[in-house]
Amino acid sequence: MDFAYHLPVNLLFGRGRIGEIGTQCAKLGKNALVVVGKSSARKTGLLDRVLRLLGDAGVKSAVFDDVEQNPLTTTVYRGAAQLKENGCDVVVGVGGGSVMDAAKAIAFHARNAGDISDYIFGRRTGADALSILLAPTTAGTGSEGNCFAVLTNPETNDKKSLRTPLIFPKVSIIDPELLKTMPKKGLASAGFDALAHNIEAYLSNSSQPMTDLMALEGIRLLSGNLLKTYEDGLDEEAWDAVSFASTLGGMVICTAGVGVPHGMEHPASGLYFDLIHGQGLAALLPPYLDISWSYAPEKFMQVSRLLGGDGAEDCADAVRTLLERLNLRVTLSELGVREQDVDWMTQNCMRVSAASLLNSPMPMTQEAVKTLYLKAL
Repeated sequence: MDFAYHLPVNLLFGRGRIGEIGTQCAKLGKNALVVVGKSSARKTGLLDRVLRLLGDAGVKSAVFDDVEQNPLTTTVYRGAAQLKENGCDVVVGVGGGSVMDAAKAIAFHARNAGDISDYIFGRRTGADALSILLAPTTAGTGSEGNCFAVLTNPETNDKKSLRTPLIFPKVSIIDPELLKTMPKKGLASAGFDALAHNIEAYLSNSSQPMTDLMALEGIRLLSGNLLKTYEDGLDEEAWDAVSFASTLGGMVICTAGVGVPHGMEHPASGLYFDLIHGQGLAALLPPYLDISWSYAPEKFMQVSRLLGGDGAEDCADAVRTLLERLNLRVTLSELGVREQDVDWMTQNCMRVSAASLLNSPMPMTQEAVKTLYLKAL
């Protein structure tokens, strides 16, 4: 046994802990850029509450509320410009995965000039970043527990993660009560993203004992509790479990990486900016499990049994059963992807998502990727 595990994030978990956002932020800076989505934080009153808590702690703030479903590199440039105009010295991200990823990237770009794609593709190395504080309002990406920020370049349609230890958040406040304002459709797709993170990291060729422990627990928690939050939302402990499982998913992909479903979904939502990430994963994960279970049967069996299946060979069916109950059974074509897009997505996947493909226990050739896209249509 030989492995290393490092996660330099102060995770503050518990109901009501959003109340600490002001005092925690005051330890990091005096003037915060608060990054939120286009409307939800305002509609729920959460943004006003956060701004009040920051003010009570003596922290000035400016609001950047222009983050889209799949954040663009150009959005990061606008956010960083607003940060500099307001003299902000800390970035606070309050929202779902897109908001948190944008917040991280803004904090990075504020200290690293030029085309952020150069840093994403390793052509340049960052030197520093502003301090980051995150508070997730969805149970999905787990961005609060890793050093990734997924961005799309609107000129090339390349969707890929900025990956650097510089964007580990200093503090992440994980308050399960913030999830309760999510619409059911959003809860289902975000929760499935969290499940995919844990499954893909557990199956990954880069997995190790620490990530296996966390990923299996994340799968177990989501298997029993995501439906409880989706169907009636009355079980407080279910919200805790789903929130915790999402954070675990973010933590495990930080070390073990994501796999084929994420690697193949990114070209699809890179091409179609309004494609919801969790729905794309719902179209891709079952057919991938169908064709790959025999390459790691013991691990697939563990996943299947946690999801209510019997063995490795019915792992995909166990996932499909869950998707049915979440009203999330979809195909790529139902999400707007066309057969004529497959060649471009295949080539883009091979170039942009090569690391994710290498994590697969099943070797993923260009032909295998194309075949899987066609199956998912």
